[in-house]
Amino acid sequence: MSRILKKLRIESKMANLRVVENAVDDITNKLGIKEDNYGKILVATLEAVNNAIAHGNNGDPEKIVEIEITIEKNQIKVKITDEGEGFNPDSIPDPTMPENIEEISGRGVFLMTKLSDKIKFNKKGNSVTMTFKEVDA
Repeated sequence: MSRILKKLRIESKMANLRVVENAVDDITNKLGIKEDNYGKILVATLEAVNNAIAHGNNGDPEKIVEIEITIEKNQIKVKITDEGEGFNPDSIPDPTMPENIEEISGRGVFLMTKLSDKIKFNKKGNSVTMTFKEVDA
């Protein structure tokens, strides 16, 4: 049974990344998360929210990004949903390939994938759930 730790609804403004950062700080402090796990959770979450604001909602402050952080056993799950059209995560070029090294796009999803233990996009492509395992809580 999972337990909701935090639910946020923010306007699509980059300034609201601070609100998300504060929420992650608060939760990880309360749970006593080790620094390396904290860093992974924070960076992946901020990257996902940044993508939701910039790409999903096209920076439209009228559109909302929802963030839900839950804990189940020794795993933290972070779900980010935007109001955008969605995208196909398989269509993003691998930023580590030589032909893509100069490209800016694709790095965020790559980072999110590397930092989380599991990542899952919904069918529409406007929601991502990242799982962080073996949380020392």
